[in-house]
Amino acid sequence: MTAPTSPLPIAQIAEKMGLQLADIEPHGKYRAKLSPDLLARFAERPNGKYIVVTSVTPTPTGEGKTTTAIGLAMGMNRMGYRAAVSLRQSALGSVLNYRGGAAGAGNAHLAPYTMMNLNASSDHHVIALANNLLAACIDNVLIHGNPMELDPFSLAWSRVIQISDRALRQVLTGLGGRENGTPREARFDTVTSSEVMALVGLVNGNDERSALADLRARVGRIVVGRSRRGKLITADDLKCAGAMTALLTDVVKPNLMQTNEGTPAFVHMGTLANLSYGSSSVLADRIALKTNEYVIVEAGFGSDLGLEKFIDIKARVTGIMPNAAVVVTTLRALKMHGGVGKVAAGKPLPDELNKENLHALEKGAANLLKHIENARLFGLPVIVAINRYPRDTDREIARVEQLAREAGAEGTYSSDVYVRGGAGAISLAEAVAHAANKPTQARLLYANSLPLRDKIERVVTQIYGGGGAEFSSAAQDRLNQLTEQGFGELPVCIAKTHLSLTHEEKHKGRPKNFKLPIREVRLAAGAGYVVALATDIRTMSGMPTHPALETIDLDADGNMVGLE
Repeated sequence: MTAPTSPLPIAQIAEKMGLQLADIEPHGKYRAKLSPDLLARFAERPNGKYIVVTSVTPTPTGEGKTTTAIGLAMGMNRMGYRAAVSLRQSALGSVLNYRGGAAGAGNAHLAPYTMMNLNASSDHHVIALANNLLAACIDNVLIHGNPMELDPFSLAWSRVIQISDRALRQVLTGLGGRENGTPREARFDTVTSSEVMALVGLVNGNDERSALADLRARVGRIVVGRSRRGKLITADDLKCAGAMTALLTDVVKPNLMQTNEGTPAFVHMGTLANLSYGSSSVLADRIALKTNEYVIVEAGFGSDLGLEKFIDIKARVTGIMPNAAVVVTTLRALKMHGGVGKVAAGKPLPDELNKENLHALEKGAANLLKHIENARLFGLPVIVAINRYPRDTDREIARVEQLAREAGAEGTYSSDVYVRGGAGAISLAEAVAHAANKPTQARLLYANSLPLRDKIERVVTQIYGGGGAEFSSAAQDRLNQLTEQGFGELPVCIAKTHLSLTHEEKHKGRPKNFKLPIREVRLAAGAGYVVALATDIRTMSGMPTHPALETIDLDADGNMVGLE
């Protein structure tokens, strides 16, 4: 199979999956919306194989997980399989900050490679509108006599914006007199951290009507605060849920796009893995599985965050477990975990990370072995993909392969998709196809009936490798309260740094017997999980401006240049 020299019309991409023009809703030449009605049409079809791509604990520059996922799907197509990749949408801020990494890079990326295409659609804009509509409704209640006795100090709903604007992270609103609202402290988060984003991504249904019904129910369940008498106040109580749902009617439909080799790419929702469940939408994956033999889905960050939440939150909604896991690593990351060099976004890599160092590699490989262990804990066969760089040596790669096999991985394969596109993932694709067809006993980490505190403890001890969690008195009281209010059977979503297995990014490698502090607990009733904060959320919801932003420009064809 030869790669196309330019993007194909989106109807041709749909045709590769057995879809006709009438089955898609084109939005321009290179993108289309897909209706959940396709699930009803293909209900009798068996699902394709489901492969989740995760990684070691990444460095601040990332290890090429999205690029590997795209390249793997392209490699499978080169082998003659009908394969697709399912990715999160890049928020505008993420595209600018991370130089296109959220949509692949090199010769393994989404196409066309333009700013608006990486942002995929107006989905994030509409999600921000729906989120901020609810925020406006809250302030209207306060200014019009507060008939529901909403306690202003209990409010847990923020406004959102697509760009990470530091000046808006903590603000005072309602200044300038009564007509301008009630003065109070407020904040703006990035749109990717909005509960609206998460709940849209977790909407489920077997056709468009049932999906919209689930959307309406989830929006209505959003809890914004409580009354002075302790009653939870929801979007339904504020009479805002219907209007929010109307805004989101088209947003719930997944986007069909393509890679630079014309491989189908489902690109839908952009939830963060440190604050939310961190992968593409339920509907995107389900439609992809009905229309392809293999679906490669990228889960954010390492297995401690993206993979755990993919299984315990997303798969709990769908009932569909992955058939195999790919753990992406780089030798530079393993050396960093072994104590060599310090990686910082926007700065050149320390030269020592580009030199052969078997001692540091073996020490840092403990981090990789923990992520292999995590995937196997869920009952998944594991393939290790080394995103190879020019200065990586054969001796280093051979040593990683030996250690990974001893830890239970099916094999270790170099990925050269950045340079060679799908051709750089042929061996990896063959191994993944073999692993995905093996009998598995994939499983959740915990049952719904397990108490919330015990769910958190299980994630900390079994996935992070810690010695348990330490709960502040406020967090423990909140867990008890949520259980009494009927939310005890929800899954948990632990919010912590992605740069360490612990809550502090300075702890590299494989720390053991640490205590994870749970400072605060929040309810995401619309999304359907309980958030346990191990880190100050203000340090996680906004992304730092990348120094390389100044290098971005457009070529004569409107494609971005200056991205790595």
